[in-house]
Amino acid sequence: MSSFLTIGLFFVFRRFWSIRNLDIVLLILLAPGLLMVNEGYRRQTRLARLASAEISAAANTNPVEAEVAPEEAAPAELSPTDEATSESAAIPDEPPMATEAPAEPESPPAPRELTAEELTRLQESEPYRRAAGLQRTGFITLFGIQFLVLVRMLLDPLMVRRPLLDPNLTTGGLNFLGISLFIFMMANVVASTPEIQQEQGPKLGPGYALINMLPAIPTRPISEAIAGAEPPTMAELTAAEQRRTMIAKIIAILAQSAVLIGILLIGNRHFGNLRAGAGCATLYLLMPYTAQMTGRVDHVVPAALILWAVLMYRKPLIAGLFIGAAAGLLYYPLFLLPLWCSFYWQRGVGRFAGAVLVSLTVLMALLAFAGGEPFLTHVQRMFGVLNPNKGPNELTGIWELGWNPIWRLPVIVGYVILSFFFAVWPGQKNLGILISCSAALMVAAQFWHGYGGGLYMSWFLPLLLLTIFRPNLQDRVATKVIDGRSRPTRRSSTALDAA
Repeated sequence: MSSFLTIGLFFVFRRFWSIRNLDIVLLILLAPGLLMVNEGYRRQTRLARLASAEISAAANTNPVEAEVAPEEAAPAELSPTDEATSESAAIPDEPPMATEAPAEPESPPAPRELTAEELTRLQESEPYRRAAGLQRTGFITLFGIQFLVLVRMLLDPLMVRRPLLDPNLTTGGLNFLGISLFIFMMANVVASTPEIQQEQGPKLGPGYALINMLPAIPTRPISEAIAGAEPPTMAELTAAEQRRTMIAKIIAILAQSAVLIGILLIGNRHFGNLRAGAGCATLYLLMPYTAQMTGRVDHVVPAALILWAVLMYRKPLIAGLFIGAAAGLLYYPLFLLPLWCSFYWQRGVGRFAGAVLVSLTVLMALLAFAGGEPFLTHVQRMFGVLNPNKGPNELTGIWELGWNPIWRLPVIVGYVILSFFFAVWPGQKNLGILISCSAALMVAAQFWHGYGGGLYMSWFLPLLLLTIFRPNLQDRVATKVIDGRSRPTRRSSTALDAA
């Protein structure tokens, strides 16, 4: 349904062979891979919980059978009088279940965590292998489509002609549809059951410790109830877990709101087209990825920060604060710094770099309250100062499903080269190039992300949509739009001295 709505609202039927239609097709093709990954993960989780429940049930029933065995021989020794007495006990004046009431509340045993041997045996089973194969196919599909998106973003600076192609619905209709989708998604976040995680730390690679403490808020079921085991409800959580869950939900809702408001403001202020901004925001909400990852704080918070840095690009100080905050939370936006410093090089680079350092310093200071591990360990993970050569058991995503992790190393080297390459190309950078090249870097980060790379589409999706809808922005360069406050002050003081 999402694909049909996307085609009906944004496909340019009067110009079939257009870049806009190619972009819409690429966006639609992101969905199958994501759905295959999620379905494979759902099947694996279901099999693991079922195996754990069966093992727990077998462990609990074996001693009971041993205790009941001697009692089963007792009826053979009853006398005829005893038999008559036992038959009279079945008179319907007193329900036979009344004496068995205390034993009725027995519930199936809760699944436990599988041991290494049990997990290995499960992974060798045929259903688990099929689920892993489906997940692997989904990741490969995602990487293939995202590679095409990367090529599209790299070619975007060469596309000078950008005709105005508005959505096929009025601004009012787009706003109504977008607001309706947003309300349903946020209600889903509020009513969802949290998956309580351990502190992510080394299991999920580089990241900010305080953000990694927050649980993931799923907005779709991973599996149905298995052996009577349901995901934990709010009443079953500890007070600390309940607080973290509420904080995660509030942050997710605020971050999603910030993304949508940022898109609308960029469309209105920088593109001069509110209808394009409304269409971009509605298309973001129509994406299946947005519906499935609505409650993931580690997905949407960096996206909101980068997007607001683009919105405030005329103010290098504020833009630097946003980029520094995004880089401090999830490390990967650090590779945006060469591109953004190059954009501000002729005017504003000092204010931008200083603001980035301020954000990083504040986030480092807050790590003193993280606890659990030494301060330097938290700082090391915050900046991703880790050994990139890891085994498949230490990584997740495609790297644990058959791909040799050694191939991450040349991808990382190529990514670093691409990051610094954007510092010199294109020579004259404008707002459009800043948006498309930032999207390219965040897309390229998916290929070496060792902990679910390919799934963090929120990092580049808003920028990708802005690139699709943007007009020609060749005049939005730093020397024209940024106020050089120091030079007018010197000139005015010189004029006063001469007078």
